[in-house]
Amino acid sequence: MLHLQLRVPEPLTDRVVDLLTHDETVTNVAVFPGGYAKPPGALVLADVAREGANPVVAELRHLGLHHDGSIMLSEPATILSDATVAAEQAAPGDPDDGVVWDIVENRVRTESKLTWSYCSFLTLATLIAGTGRLLDQVILIIGAMVVGPEFSPVAAICVALARPRLTLLPHAARTLVLGFAVAILVAAPLWFVGRLIGLVDPHDVASGTQTAFIISPDVWSFVIALLAGVAGVLSLTTSKSGPLVGVFISVTTVPAVGTIALCIGAGVWSEVTGAAIQLGVNILGMVMAGSLTLLTQRAIWSRIQSSRKAGALH
Repeated sequence: MLHLQLRVPEPLTDRVVDLLTHDETVTNVAVFPGGYAKPPGALVLADVAREGANPVVAELRHLGLHHDGSIMLSEPATILSDATVAAEQAAPGDPDDGVVWDIVENRVRTESKLTWSYCSFLTLATLIAGTGRLLDQVILIIGAMVVGPEFSPVAAICVALARPRLTLLPHAARTLVLGFAVAILVAAPLWFVGRLIGLVDPHDVASGTQTAFIISPDVWSFVIALLAGVAGVLSLTTSKSGPLVGVFISVTTVPAVGTIALCIGAGVWSEVTGAAIQLGVNILGMVMAGSLTLLTQRAIWSRIQSSRKAGALH
């Protein structure tokens, strides 16, 4: 179940309450006239089945509530109520598979901002990945994938293309490109200093066999990127997957960026091209697969909602 908290202008209160009370996927409707002081409005609370949230929110948007009032969606940890069980049973599909598009869009919009923390985590991940390539340690590559936050703007690009919300596209692309640029600009000089003081040997940079896949893009790189894009988007849109699934969907994006920074700093230019191609292949694969997954989910849930409306009319 999702919890709805609405600020409703007084002229719209009856229409909003009527909408909520007549929807069988909504329960626990409470109304507090004058509940809001700034801005003024009625406080309306309700619980809605996750699978039924999209049409309810769409109707509230149709009333202009997101402009004249406010719509807040949250996910309560536990609700013990026969009424909520009945509302869930009335909703189509399974709660774990329900996609609430406003939640997804808000999440990717928030998490794909080019912030100090985003650049910090990405730079740290880039340095860890570079160290993994230098020492030829796969475990460090995995660690870099855990730290790297770059899947968020990739997911935002997928949402921008599939929702569609094209206003998200330049914002997400800027975060992705500038984030990588900042990480490389910070990491490469550090590797250059490491080379000057003898900590970085150009021979070690170019001789690691365990991590050579980073600079050797092939058809499997694209296949893995496709699978990772699907897994990442599913972790973003459904409540079934744990939150860490999306964190691990770095594949070889951060490792490739880390290798580029390392090679630039160490002067091993022969590997920069391979790592750059690997980066491009993975981003392209994730964007393609993620966008197609979102389009498929949209089509499936649109059909489910249409069938529900048709059944209600009969």
